[in-house]
Amino acid sequence: MTTSQISITHAIPDSGTELNTIAAQTANAVAANPANAAAVFAASATAGEGVSSQVGIRSFSVTVDEPPVLGGRDTAPNPVEFYLASLLSCQVVTYRFWAERLGVTLDSLALHAEGDLDVRGFFGLDDDVRPGFTQVRVTVDVAGPDAPERYRELHDIVDKHCPVLDLTVNQTPVTTDLRIADA
Repeated sequence: MTTSQISITHAIPDSGTELNTIAAQTANAVAANPANAAAVFAASATAGEGVSSQVGIRSFSVTVDEPPVLGGRDTAPNPVEFYLASLLSCQVVTYRFWAERLGVTLDSLALHAEGDLDVRGFFGLDDDVRPGFTQVRVTVDVAGPDAPERYRELHDIVDKHCPVLDLTVNQTPVTTDLRIADA
């Protein structure tokens, strides 16, 4: 099977550009064997001083901490700030892939996010308050020569296909296994 033999919502142009080539190769691999669509991503964390942690992601190491008001030393961004960074960076990737696929020119792309969090949930001060963000706002600034409708179309497609946004707006099953070391 080739990409022309599988159902694709938006055709992948044979433009020879890097991101369309990656998308076409992926579509061909999935058409040949649907199991090729499955990917597993992983990270590991170990506790550091105070509330900080060292997170390993592939060959990368990331430090995570909290500001002093949340028990940290403010040596690195905190987990919810990393979430916002993950959301924004995933949006950038998704904008780049889909702009190329749709033939939309992006002369510039800048994003900003902020989220509202009520600490009563985290500290257990009110069980009716969730510990995570109650709202996240993302602002996307784009510039380019295309008609505004094209950028709105791109925006809608990005919101539909962004994996990190999907984690937020759709429920994702999470299981946690506790392993207790022998004393």
